[in-house]
Amino acid sequence: MRSFVLLACLCGCVLSSVWPIQMQCYHCEESLLDNDCSSPKFIVNCTANIQNSCQKEVIHSQDGVVTYRKQCASYSTCLITSAGYQSFCSPGRRGSICITCCNTPLCNGPRPPRYNPAPRHGPPAPSVLLPLAAAMAALPPLFLL
Repeated sequence: MRSFVLLACLCGCVLSSVWPIQMQCYHCEESLLDNDCSSPKFIVNCTANIQNSCQKEVIHSQDGVVTYRKQCASYSTCLITSAGYQSFCSPGRRGSICITCCNTPLCNGPRPPRYNPAPRHGPPAPSVLLPLAAAMAALPPLFLL
């Protein structure tokens, strides 16, 4: 039984090194404000053992045009490039260039929707109570107990 487990582990290690899981990323360059190129037609298989991450560039030009550039990349090269452009990244501002790197399949696609928690049903926040208290203090007293 021990030799079977050892053989299974050895085969698993050999097969995983010979046939690695291939990374998939979105690959495109689009200058359309309504298209961040995250549709299925932009999905590509990256080069195994070389391109082990996805890269996304969002470029806001001075004239307001937004360009999305997405591609497969080497993770270490992407991190170096991203660090070099960090001072130019101001999301949403004209003249901004933001480069991000990630290493899970299709991670350079659309952002997941933001989680909006249900409204709280507790006491009102102090920012609501303070103006209310000030308004009530300005009113003349109706009854004295």
